Amino acid sequence: MRRRLVNSSSVRSVGWKDDTLEVEYVNGSVYQYFEVPQFTFAGLLAAESIGQFVNTRIKPYYEFREL
Repeated sequence: MRRRLVNSSSVRSVGWKDDTLEVEYVNGSVYQYFEVPQFTFAGLLAAESIGQFVNTRIKPYYEFREL
């Protein structure tokens, strides 16, 4: 999946395809979050704090796996 770099102290890059959100953290770990709607990904990209958005709007609500 193609990811784009983001301006965040905790997240290096994010990508979205077919309702799967991929998040690369600055520590090098990569997680995929499943069944994430495109509008949620758009909200993530527009968020003032990407790390806070992931922590409050993604992690509590979507199943995930570490790659």
